[in-house]
Amino acid sequence: MSLKIKGWRKIIKWTVWGALGLLLLVFFVKVATYEANYYSEKEGSERAVAETVVDTGEELIEEEPGEQEVREYVVAADRPRYLRISKLNINNARVLPMGVNAKGELDTPVNIFDVGWYESSGKPGQGGTLVIDGHNGGPHVHGVFKNLPNLAEGDIITVERGDGVVYNYSVVENVSVLLDDADAYMGTAAKSPQLGKESVTLISCTGEWSQKQQTYLSRQFVRAVLVEQ
Repeated sequence: MSLKIKGWRKIIKWTVWGALGLLLLVFFVKVATYEANYYSEKEGSERAVAETVVDTGEELIEEEPGEQEVREYVVAADRPRYLRISKLNINNARVLPMGVNAKGELDTPVNIFDVGWYESSGKPGQGGTLVIDGHNGGPHVHGVFKNLPNLAEGDIITVERGDGVVYNYSVVENVSVLLDDADAYMGTAAKSPQLGKESVTLISCTGEWSQKQQTYLSRQFVRAVLVEQ
């Protein structure tokens, strides 16, 4: 009699474990299906904030540098040190020297409140075109260039050099370019919109978010020319 009881206990035990396993399998299938449908629905929608990580694999820093950090930031005399745009409430954003990443794209600073100056572009006061990029935002917070599309013709962009000399640039163009066309537009962005005039070009992500590509589907380009001192 005892042998029969033990046998039934084993059958009940394995039946219970089998049922639990089946329930877990159904649960994970439903989660995967929901996630796939969610991403499909969100494809092309506008995202509230911006990129998650930069290409280096480092997580973005979403905390503004303190006043002392900003004051103590030093660069060579002829290089851009701070960027100011009063209309966008950008005051003394640190300008960090940047190159290109493994994909040949302009790098951006790890801190979303800093901006990056492409070292191979012009320097303030030397007659060329400065190319400066910045983040739209991070996973939770808007970045330095979130409101870049709001700049209009005549708005002033200020660059302060390492030696304290200040240069003001007046906006002449603000355009949104689809991601597929952005690389081709870079040739235009790297040149002055007015022949013979020093200029600055600001670049950031904008537009609709692509979950598949993990980026925005447009780039914002603001071009401004030097105001005569």
